[in-house]
Amino acid sequence: MQLDFERARNEMVANQLQARGLRAPNVLEAMRSVPREIFLPPSLQNLAYEDAAIPIDEDRTVPQPYLVALMAEALSLDAHAKVLEIGTGSGYATAVLARLAAKVYSVESSAALAAEAAAALQELRCPHVRIVHADARLGLPDHGPFDAIFVNPGGAELVGALKAQLALGGRMVLPAGADPAVQELIRLTRKGPEDFTVEDMADIRVAPLAAQAARLAVMQPPKAVQAIAAACEQFDTVDSANLEPLLARIGDARVVLLGEATHGTSEFYRMRENISRELIDRKGFNFIAIEADWPDAARIDRYVRHAGHRSARWSAFARFPAWMWRNQETRKCVDWLRARNTGLPKHERVALHGLDLYSLYNSIHSVIAYLEQVDPATAEVARRRYACLTPWQSNPASYGYVALNDQYRSCEREVVSMLSDLLIAEQRYAAQDGEHFLDAVQNARLVANAERYYRKMYYGSRASWNLRDSHMFETLQNLLNFYGPRSKAIVWAHNSHIGDCRATEMSRRGEHNIGQLCREEFGAGAYLVGFGTHSGHVAAASDWDGPMEVKQIRPSMAGSYERLCHDAGCANFLLPLRNPKSEQLIEDLSKPRLERAIGVIYRPETELQSHYFQAVLPRQFDEYIWVDQSSAVSPLTTEVIEGLPDTYPFGL
Repeated sequence: MQLDFERARNEMVANQLQARGLRAPNVLEAMRSVPREIFLPPSLQNLAYEDAAIPIDEDRTVPQPYLVALMAEALSLDAHAKVLEIGTGSGYATAVLARLAAKVYSVESSAALAAEAAAALQELRCPHVRIVHADARLGLPDHGPFDAIFVNPGGAELVGALKAQLALGGRMVLPAGADPAVQELIRLTRKGPEDFTVEDMADIRVAPLAAQAARLAVMQPPKAVQAIAAACEQFDTVDSANLEPLLARIGDARVVLLGEATHGTSEFYRMRENISRELIDRKGFNFIAIEADWPDAARIDRYVRHAGHRSARWSAFARFPAWMWRNQETRKCVDWLRARNTGLPKHERVALHGLDLYSLYNSIHSVIAYLEQVDPATAEVARRRYACLTPWQSNPASYGYVALNDQYRSCEREVVSMLSDLLIAEQRYAAQDGEHFLDAVQNARLVANAERYYRKMYYGSRASWNLRDSHMFETLQNLLNFYGPRSKAIVWAHNSHIGDCRATEMSRRGEHNIGQLCREEFGAGAYLVGFGTHSGHVAAASDWDGPMEVKQIRPSMAGSYERLCHDAGCANFLLPLRNPKSEQLIEDLSKPRLERAIGVIYRPETELQSHYFQAVLPRQFDEYIWVDQSSAVSPLTTEVIEGLPDTYPFGL
């Protein structure tokens, strides 16, 4: 049965492009209008709108629609643009560019490929496209300069020859990186004769993932499944798990990082709470630091440590994704912490802090409120300095966008000056109340880092990711210093933050995370625990700022670590990786495989592209906790919040 190509094309635009944040109307319309199927042989045409590159033969691959659209959007083409494409290949990307620009030159080194692409483009009636059979490494200097240059995968080494062919203000986009499968999309803009800016736009995959997954499935050795079954420590339920062996393996670690494979799985929250209880009661851990904003967590901290509550014009964990911490599982842990702290001296109470940096406005409000109490004159200075950011308080991402414009002055100097002034006055302020000063300084530091974060997010995922995780690690270090040299910390964050990213494809993109930074700082004193699941349900959204949904998790993919664990036939288990029961286990698991990560967004329809990455599990974690069938967290409803005592932090 032949596919309804027009319907599939429209669904591709909606599910693969718009759902991932592509917005340029001309690009979306071009993607709707180009029939990808005509670039494929009849036997492959039903795959035309799959979310992957499709190999035709040894020489030709029809590129992934998302990659073509992402690169086209990054070029910001208008109807008068003159474009150069490097590597015509099948001609699919050429056809899309032809819908966007006045003139497209495409250079192809293979005469046969150039002829076949020209025939396909002629069928599509693209008269303003010129296919040139020439050495693609040289570009087309005789036809330049060009307003835009589109470099297909595999052409990153050509940048030197192509830069001179850009017009002033012209842009070039290309996938770059040493790994042929996982690369960074780069945009280069010519500002002057010898002046170029380079931006990291996004992390991308350029290999045909469907073929990659099939190869991994074939490579999957049955002995790895047997090794997991032999080495794991099984448990029936999260609440009945014997944690004694895990505590022994953790030993005297100063920092224990507890992950999660999703932001919305009940079993992960409950197991982290159970482990944290044991670490606090039996090993004297001082605080839990969570992947949440500092001001939100500070309200919880005051509640659990009986410190009284401060009035505020905002509610804790009320912004997207509210369910990540406003859920019954977190409430249970918060209630336990408060009950445990009851009657204890202040210095023995266990604290809860936030590590993240998204709370720009609330942190500004907290700094000013603190200074109004201890130094009203400096509070007025803070108001004037932070006023630079006031127009963007409801949507700080918009500040990052306008700050890209050279005519708009960024707020960097003001927010850094405010942090510096607080640190200079540390001795005077901290003498009055050390904990309140810690809160104020951390909020000021958050504002400074968040200002940088929102500016950098438009320059690429690598820069913003690194800044965010560096901020979280710096916050963790500051807390350990505040609580003293013998203090111990528990961290709750996603696997992607707490697993050592040097063991994943993230490092090949130049990224680092808390797990790596903790291992570098604390060595064996950091114990990293990852989590995984095969299937079940998860709380997640389909789009950013979208409503929470309870979604069915697709069964894990063949060739992934999750499938190995599932095939081991043990429903729930702990798997020691630092001190394994068998060296054979580490050997069998050390081949890079796919691993799944679900954040606050889950898109099952594009799961392979959106939620899988390559990793080496035994290098990533010291321990792996497996729950084969998992369930979604239970969000706190409005009725529950309204029925809680006035002092309960989620209700404030």
